[in-house]
Formats: sequence, C-alpha cells, structure tokens
Amino acid sequence: MKDTKYFNEFIKYTLLNIMGMLGLSCYILADTFFVSKGLGSRGLTALNLAIPVYNFIHGTGLMLGIGGATRYSISMGTTKNKGSDTSFTNTVFLGFIMSAIYVSIGLFLSQSLTCALGADESVFHMTNTYLKVLLLFAPAFIFNDILICFIRNDGNPKLSMIAMITGSMSNILLDYIFIFPLNMGIFGAVFATGLAPVISMLILSTFFIRKKHNFHLFKCRIPLLPCFRIAVSGFSSFITEVSSGIVIIVFNIIILKLEGNTGVAAYGIIANLSLVVIAIYTGIAQGIQPIVSRFYGQSQMAAARKILKYATAMVIIISAAIYAAVSLKSSFFVGVFNSENDLSLQLIAEHGIKLYFIGAVFAGINIVLSIYFSSTDHAKPSITVALLRGFILNIPIAFILSYLGNMTGLWLTFPAAEFITMLAGIALFVMISKREIGKT
Repeated sequence: MKDTKYFNEFIKYTLLNIMGMLGLSCYILADTFFVSKGLGSRGLTALNLAIPVYNFIHGTGLMLGIGGATRYSISMGTTKNKGSDTSFTNTVFLGFIMSAIYVSIGLFLSQSLTCALGADESVFHMTNTYLKVLLLFAPAFIFNDILICFIRNDGNPKLSMIAMITGSMSNILLDYIFIFPLNMGIFGAVFATGLAPVISMLILSTFFIRKKHNFHLFKCRIPLLPCFRIAVSGFSSFITEVSSGIVIIVFNIIILKLEGNTGVAAYGIIANLSLVVIAIYTGIAQGIQPIVSRFYGQSQMAAARKILKYATAMVIIISAAIYAAVSLKSSFFVGVFNSENDLSLQLIAEHGIKLYFIGAVFAGINIVLSIYFSSTDHAKPSITVALLRGFILNIPIAFILSYLGNMTGLWLTFPAAEFITMLAGIALFVMISKREIGKT
C-alpha cells in the first residue's frame, strides 16, 4: 500500500513538472526555430552566442527558487511555524538583489559582454540586441522561477505546470507575430521570450487569491545565515545551468576555430535540442524534490531512496527513447532548423547529434542525483556533482578531445564528462546511504 502511494505521488509530481519544464524549455527552442526561419544561419549564430546569458539568469532563478522551496519543505516536514514565511521572504529579497545586478549589466555592459562572447561584425548587432533585452527581463525570469518552485512545493504542481506551459505557448505565438507579420527581427524574438515569464506570473498570481497557501511575505530583518542556506541548498541547480552556459561559450570558441560561424550554428541546433532533453530530466528531478525533502524532514529516508529509484528508472527509459529518436531521425531534427538548406551545416550537425546524445542517460542520472542530495540537505555532494558535470570536467575534456579528434572529439566531450560524473555521484550516494543506515 505504501509503495503504491509513493509511486502515485511520484507520478503526479514528476509528470506535471516534466510537462511544465518542457514548456519552459520552449522559450529558447521557439526562438531557435523562428530565428532560423526568419534570419538564417547568422541569426542562429547570434542566438547561440547569447544563450549562455539565459543560462545564468535561469540558473539564478532556480537557485533561489529550489533553495528557498527546499528550506520551506523541510520546515513544513518538521513543524508548521514561521520558518515557511521566513524562507519565502528571504528568497524574494535575494531575488531583488540578483535582478538589480542583471539589469545593471544589461544597461551598461551589454556591448562589452557581446564582444567577450566572440561576436564578430556580421552578428554583433543581433547578439547585442538579444543580450540587452534578455538582461532587462531578468527580474521576470527570476521571480517566475521562485513562484513556480514555492507553489509546486505548497501542493499545487498543476498550477505551476499550467503557468509554465501557458508562458511557453504565448512565447511561440508572439515569436511568430513579432518576427514575421511585424518584421521585428531578433528584437522580436527576445521580446517574445521576455514576455513569456510575465504571462506565466499572471497565471501564478491566482494562487494568492486563495487563502489556503502556507507562505507569505512579512516584515522582518533579513539575516545573512538563512539567506546563505537558501543559496547553498539551490547552488547545485545554479551550477548546472551556469555550467551549461560556460560550456556553450567554450564550445563556441573551439568551434569558431575549427568550423567558423557555420559550425557555431550547427552546435546551436544541438545545444537547443539538448536544452529540451535536459528540461525533461530537470522536470523529473524537481518533481521529486518536494517529496524527498518532506520525507527527509520526517526522517523517512527509506521512502526518499525509493522515490530516487523511481526517478532513475524513468530517466533510463526516457533516455533510450530519446537516443533512438535522434539517431534514426537526425536529418529531420537538423533540417527543421536549417531553413537555408546549408549542406555543410546539415552534415556537421547530423554527425554531432548522434555522438553528443550518447551522454543523455548519464546526464539525467546526474541531474536527479544532484537534486536528491540537495533535497536531503547534503549540499556538498550536490555541488560536487554539479561542478563535475559542469566546467571542471567539460572544459579540459573539450580541449583535449578536440585537439585529438577535431569536431568528433568535441562532440564526445559531453558523454565523457557526464559518464565520469555519474560514477562519482553513485560513489557519493553509496557512502551517504551507508552512513545513514549505520545511524538507524
């Protein structure tokens, strides 16, 4: 009976969250599709050069949202007190601080950032426009992530899913309207992307009309230690997103030397498809987070580990389906974004997609393990996994393998880094589990 109850709760949270995260991932994927159709390979290059900034903004939102919601769930699992309100208030405060930083960068440093990301004269204007507008919309992205995480953890994953999907669908519609009928170019693409979280928050605001929610803003001093704990609890999510951005930057630098702008455009297709796949795994991981945190607060570690097993099994099944699809239909996936029928771009991307996505299953297991560690208040192992699968392994492996095997070596960087990280993550899980069983 308990197993059935656990499984049903797991399915409820993960499926809704996967659907929501898939919707959220379409923010950038829709841009990629419409930019490729409206602006060609130069537009794709500009978009891929700018995407790492989105990783930083979204990573900040996830860090604060997941970190604050984790502290909230743990406090609710132990006793209902003002700890829930404190967690929400501190998270909102941190959200304002980080939003101000990103907006300032957008106002004063967007051109310098565009140069640093490697944009040449042919794509400088488009890249700078995308970056500047994206940074100015940072508060919307950050607070949307915070609200989604808290509302999901307060027992309403359905509303979080609806908000994410509605925001994403509006982005797709606005992308089309702004780029084609209104002919707004790259500005239209990023403006549509920026409006999506605003629309999502309008949906989420209905949650506060009801009086049954368990977290509120209240006037209090903002102590440093609880804010630090929020950041630490969500830091692995930040590292995961930011690492993706850093890896894209490094890959772009290497690819520019190997294949030029065409290679960067090809990588942009793969990177954006990867965003969707990673969103599925993140949906699974974030789906188990409130359940695992609650079990941890109630000292039910056997139940928490059972949820982890369900999540791992789901990752393996989904990964097999994804790899079969991208391998058998690689020409279709690449062709969708190759509006100019560029043969060189098509060949580079088709070759890369089959090698790159070998690492999908390893990445899924790593993302789930990282969130599991943070959900059970094991911040160090969570951050370790996130750092390993981020720049610690990816950057040196990218330079080594690209030197040895050019583009083929570069495509194999992702699976190699994720596989090594998975071995380390499993070792950490075994060590922690033995320690916990020894205490019981």
